[in-house]
Amino acid sequence: MTTAKDGRTNCTYTAGDMIPYRGRLSLRIARSVLAAACLGWYGLTAGLHVTWMTLLLAAYFAYSLGALAEVRFDKAMRSPVGILADTLYFGLWSAVAPGAWMPAMAAGYLLASVCLLQDLARTVSAAAVVLVLAVMLPSPSTPALIWTVLAAGAAAVSLALYKKYLDERMSLLLRNNLIIRSQAEGAREAERQRIAADFHDGPLQSFISFQMRLEVIKKLMARDPAAAEEELRQLQDLCRGQVADLRSFVRSMRPADEGMSLSTSLSRMVESFQRDAGIFSTFSAEEFHDPSATEVALEILQIVRETLNNIQKHSGATRVAVTARRVGQKLEVTVEDNGKGFPFSGRFTLEELEALRLGPISIRRRVRMLGGELVIESKPGEGSKIELRLPV
Repeated sequence: MTTAKDGRTNCTYTAGDMIPYRGRLSLRIARSVLAAACLGWYGLTAGLHVTWMTLLLAAYFAYSLGALAEVRFDKAMRSPVGILADTLYFGLWSAVAPGAWMPAMAAGYLLASVCLLQDLARTVSAAAVVLVLAVMLPSPSTPALIWTVLAAGAAAVSLALYKKYLDERMSLLLRNNLIIRSQAEGAREAERQRIAADFHDGPLQSFISFQMRLEVIKKLMARDPAAAEEELRQLQDLCRGQVADLRSFVRSMRPADEGMSLSTSLSRMVESFQRDAGIFSTFSAEEFHDPSATEVALEILQIVRETLNNIQKHSGATRVAVTARRVGQKLEVTVEDNGKGFPFSGRFTLEELEALRLGPISIRRRVRMLGGELVIESKPGEGSKIELRLPV
């Protein structure tokens, strides 16, 4: 996974991302052991003489030790250098080794490291080159070596194919996870803004008004007790309204009841709204199955909760009716009231509401995020109706 210059995250895995440090270290230790064994075996069989072959083997052994020290600091150019060195080492052994087991071990290490650390294209290329070298270079045991290299190459390519499949799945899962996290963060931010706006428009305004009226009463107590008494009575009414606002505010943040069906949660929500707001409210529902995703049910509850809260604060309604039913493959929830309606007249779909910037923004956003349909019908002075349809 990499980060671009503009700060966006590129959700792709490189070929070696799934191999941890210890795995890469183990491969390089195996290379050093193989290089030391080959150098020692050649010294015992050919004699302790300084020849070009001895120097090449010693150079490869020194390279393998250096790679051990640099395992934590891998760079892009070191991968092709390592593949080239291991391939030349295999070709060298294929040309001079009297038996097949040493070249076979070199080929096995090369193909194992490439298929584990590199991508599919490099694995296929390395397997092809190793097979060509085994066929073209003269060796006392060419047939056995060819079959060994062929089998090892097929295994390496198969493993590389499977690793590519896992890499793609991992990249897809990471991308989806980032999208979900981004959507969740957007939802949390929108919810914070909604709560702040509701608190500012509701309880906070009541507290400010309460404070102002107290100042008025304080001044009236000395010069006009009768007026002060009237102000106190009005202040009591204001307190009752403040309690209703606070209850509405708390209700708007209350999570859904766990373990209950969507129909039961809606019914309880409507009962609680009628009790707290003092507005006659009814709920009716036909039999339907809850949405398969819990998040969808929670969003529906939040939309209805916000709609009821808006009705209490702005509509002046005396009656509210909430219905829920299944229509085809969609769940339809309707909230209708007899209040003063929205400040517009007519029937508008979600697309029209967004184009004209009408209706509650947060409700429009939630419906859009769920891939649902929204219709708002408003008759100023007569009431409003909100229809919500979501795929379940």
